[in-house]
Amino acid sequence: MRNHFQPGNALDFVAPAGGVASGKTVKKGGLIHVPSTTAAEGVAYSGDIQGVFIADAATSQAWVQGDTLYWDDTGKVWTKTATNNSKGGIAAYDKLAAEALGKVLLVPTI
Repeated sequence: MRNHFQPGNALDFVAPAGGVASGKTVKKGGLIHVPSTTAAEGVAYSGDIQGVFIADAATSQAWVQGDTLYWDDTGKVWTKTATNNSKGGIAAYDKLAAEALGKVLLVPTI
């Protein structure tokens, strides 16, 4: 196939103000992703837009595998709260309410 550009599991980005940290979820436009490297502001980096990641999560909620998750770009955590947040993941495994990390399956949306 001559028009195939790349598999699309990861894309190249330019770090926003404040830069990005490897493994910490980032939202840029409509793309929620996990940087594979730490990058200073203005530096190019690769970010995974698909896969299962251990990520910061709201400690006020329990998750059940299959729950729809939303990225809270203000609090920088995954949550089950849809209001004012961006849909972008599914709970890959159960999470207890007290746990600060959860396993999130990134699901690119349009």
